[in-house]
Amino acid sequence: MTGYRISWNDRQLVMHGRTLIMGILNITPDSFSDGGRFEDPESAIAQAEKLVADGADILDIGGESTRPFSDPVPAAVEIERTAPVIQALAGRINVPISIDTTKAKVAEAALAAGASIINDISALQMDPQMASVAADAGVPVILMHMQGNPKTMQEAPAYEDVTREVVDFLADAAQTAEENGIARERVIVDPGIGFGKTVDHNLTLIHNLHRFRRLNLPLLVGPSRKAFIRKTLAGSGDDTLPADSPEVIAGTQAVVAASVLGGAHIIRVHDVAAARITLMLADAIKNAPE
Repeated sequence: MTGYRISWNDRQLVMHGRTLIMGILNITPDSFSDGGRFEDPESAIAQAEKLVADGADILDIGGESTRPFSDPVPAAVEIERTAPVIQALAGRINVPISIDTTKAKVAEAALAAGASIINDISALQMDPQMASVAADAGVPVILMHMQGNPKTMQEAPAYEDVTREVVDFLADAAQTAEENGIARERVIVDPGIGFGKTVDHNLTLIHNLHRFRRLNLPLLVGPSRKAFIRKTLAGSGDDTLPADSPEVIAGTQAVVAASVLGGAHIIRVHDVAAARITLMLADAIKNAPE
């Protein structure tokens, strides 16, 4: 495993020998897997503490669903949902908090509340102020590939060579971030599993994760409970399984293991405890002598 270390303020992420886990906390009424479960601050804080206790190295908090065909929400709503929870958690957990947003105002409010990573599924493209917010704060930024936007991305995703096009996009996104004052050593890239991709596109990207090594950047993969897993396990046609079904939870772990063996440095998941066990074995296999 190629190793990386990201240091900023009083934080650091060490990605060498062990794959890191990003735990997902959606404070939304309509996320595809856990929408509505953690809307009130008390339940959100309790879930966050559970994710950390289960082994999360990063806590990713979002206040807007980005599931396929979802509608955007105003920045004020995102801030109202996320900032109080981040502020409550900042002094209670010992792992960095990431804000999952495409809006600079939301990122600013989250950073002020105690977050220290920006996870932007638009790779800084949806809000022209996001790059300067990240650069001024000196925090790590996760840049993700998405074809279209959450409302339209699954209508008819098409590529000539999905892996090449996603790698090229992320190379350009990282260069743009650097040109806007974001240090390259604080950039993490994400191929955007499930964002503007068919089942075959997602399977191909997982199969070809080794091709992202040419970027020489930490790689985050977020396959957790995604539709390509649900559809593959359902077997045929347009059938799909519920996101929280035992089959999908188990299937996610298979993709987690494949992602690690393919070169992922961070895995973004709902089920942190299960992922921690999977990663212990996947990392042991990956790091075994030849």
